[in-house]
Amino acid sequence: MKIRHQARIIALQALYEIDCANHPPDVVLEQRLEAIQPPKSGADFARHLVHGVLKYMPVLDAFIHEHAPEWPVEQIAYIDRNILRMAIFEFAVDGRTPVKVAINEAVELAKLFGSDSAPRFVNGVLGALVDLKDVIAQAAKEVDKKS
Repeated sequence: MKIRHQARIIALQALYEIDCANHPPDVVLEQRLEAIQPPKSGADFARHLVHGVLKYMPVLDAFIHEHAPEWPVEQIAYIDRNILRMAIFEFAVDGRTPVKVAINEAVELAKLFGSDSAPRFVNGVLGALVDLKDVIAQAAKEVDKKS
């Protein structure tokens, strides 16, 4: 398994637990990393994803809500909304992952962890957000200015 793919799985598992059980983020993440023991670059990438998603969650959720209006964010399955958050963070906020890679990885995670309809849902929402990549990035910069 590729290092970044493994890191995304670790990050998703951590975000899922943080989201649904309200456990402390750093404790959850370190437990996941200890259990799986990825290479240092994978651990660093997983930390980057988790901390980035948590920092920008209000921005990410606002865009998810806007492009999946029939599903309020709090009603989207925990796994699906964290896959969406992670992918949007990767391609729009962080910007180091090409859009196609972020979407493909998100769809693969949805196939692996989500329901039968999750891959199509994730692909649809992310596809709708691709054109707003710069708008999302600008909204994230506003968060940076406030912190």
